[in-house]
Formats: sequence, C-alpha cells, structure tokens
Amino acid sequence: MSTVLLSSAAAARVAAIAAKQGKPGLKLRLAVDGGGCAGFQYKFGLESVAADDDLVVETDGIAMLVDPISLPFLDGAQVDYVETMGAAAFKVTNPNAASGCGCGSSFSV
Repeated sequence: MSTVLLSSAAAARVAAIAAKQGKPGLKLRLAVDGGGCAGFQYKFGLESVAADDDLVVETDGIAMLVDPISLPFLDGAQVDYVETMGAAAFKVTNPNAASGCGCGSSFSV
C-alpha cells in the first residue's frame, strides 16, 4: 500500500486557510505534473470533495488527496509547511526524487 504523510504543521495551515475562506472541510490536493526545471513538478490545490480513486490521508482532522497517477511518484513522501524569513510554503520531502532544483517544487526520478 502506498503511503504519503501530511505533517501537523501542513494540516494546521490547511485548517487556517479553510477557516479564513469560511470553507470548513477543505482538503489539500497534491499532484505531480510533467514540467518544471527538473522534469516533474509538485502541484498543490484546495478542494472540497475527493475523487473516488484518490488516496485520502488525514492528519489532525485535515485530509490530503493524491490521485492514482501521481501516487507512484509520491510513495513515502511527506508534506510539511515551512516558514522562513523570506517565504512560507508547503514542502515535499520525497524519497523517490533523484534530484531537485533550487525552486524546491521541481524534481526528477
């Protein structure tokens, strides 16, 4: 069975966004698209409803959705939310990525 983890910090950020938008139950969508400077790129979105074939991962009552096409690229990955002085963003730590690039959202396998 494939696993993808959502950190408590990432779940808290999704909850804060949902509360600010007045949309309880928003779910974080993580997908992998072709492109980016290293061949593949992570794509994040917010959705209200999961598709029937999505992997649904829950942390602290917040769900993250991963489609079946993206799942092989993300097996074992963890999604975190990181704040630094210059930026704040969701960050993927992916054991399947052979290399990445400076933008932090692009990788190769």
